[in-house]
Amino acid sequence: MSLSIGIVGLPNVGKSTLFQAITKKQVARENYPFCTIDSNVGVVAVPDERVDQLSQLHHSAKKIYSTVQFIDIAGLVKGAHQGEGLGNQFLAQIREVDAIVYILRIFQNDKIINTYQTVDVLRDKEILETEMILKDLETAEKRWESLVKSLKAGKEENQKERLVLEKARTYLTEGRMLLQQSWDEEEEKILRSYQFLTLKPRIYLLNGYPREVPSSLIDHFRQQDCPFLVIDLLNQFELSELTPEEKKELGLPLAMELDALIQKSYQLLDQITFFTTTSKETRAWTVKKGATAPQAGGVIHSDFEERFIKAEVINWKELLAIGSLAQAKEQGRMRIEGKDYIVQEGDVIWIRSEV
Repeated sequence: MSLSIGIVGLPNVGKSTLFQAITKKQVARENYPFCTIDSNVGVVAVPDERVDQLSQLHHSAKKIYSTVQFIDIAGLVKGAHQGEGLGNQFLAQIREVDAIVYILRIFQNDKIINTYQTVDVLRDKEILETEMILKDLETAEKRWESLVKSLKAGKEENQKERLVLEKARTYLTEGRMLLQQSWDEEEEKILRSYQFLTLKPRIYLLNGYPREVPSSLIDHFRQQDCPFLVIDLLNQFELSELTPEEKKELGLPLAMELDALIQKSYQLLDQITFFTTTSKETRAWTVKKGATAPQAGGVIHSDFEERFIKAEVINWKELLAIGSLAQAKEQGRMRIEGKDYIVQEGDVIWIRSEV
């Protein structure tokens, strides 16, 4: 399954431009670089030179990259939590994504209508966050009423949930995003069951040229520990229209700044990549950081997790340096790992399981 990233923002800030640019990216087309699911959902391959190099080493017939699903969500307006504009649809769609990219307008262009007449990044950021906070508060209040009734009926097993919800309600009432608060593992598990919008990881994408961003704004995002990127989306959209050959002729970089957004999305969701490689196929797989070898096997096939025996592991760089899988085995460089092994970024893994 692809990780899913929701693209959100006020009207006319560049959401659709980002979506169009990112889903036209010309990454290697051997297998699944991009597939349109419907009018506003696209799946994009994660650029990864390690797949290319491992594929060359084994003369793989196919290359399959990790993917990210981007969802272009309807523009948000003030009052969305009460259903203004496409508010209900907007907020329902956000519940389904793993993380959120907030598009904030910094570009000056009188030809593109600005619903608030002036360009003010912090105002727009506050509107987006406030609408999500208010929607979460509404969700919390509804569940709170239900919990109070159950506790009056003597259902003490809901006591922990009540305490966690009371804590969340306090933060939300104070206008705080839940993601920025401290939660233990049990509390976070309870909160995630509600699909709170302000608990989702997020990236702020400032749409415009770096020269248009005052240093005070950069300082604000850094002080608030808010991950952000500054990208001119119109420029990236125009670059996405060019083939690699055309870029070379014009002296333009082959890589796009949007690659950074895809990579940052992976980091934001605490994901790591491991690989499988044979003459038939070289493939990148994604697991949560901290996953064990059997869990990684389960990503490939459920039987691998259930019937796991051992994993043969080597770092991708080491494998490339040795020159082949056969030589790695001859030299005893393949590590045999058991059920407790924690998968590392860049591992090349062969799972052995019961038949």
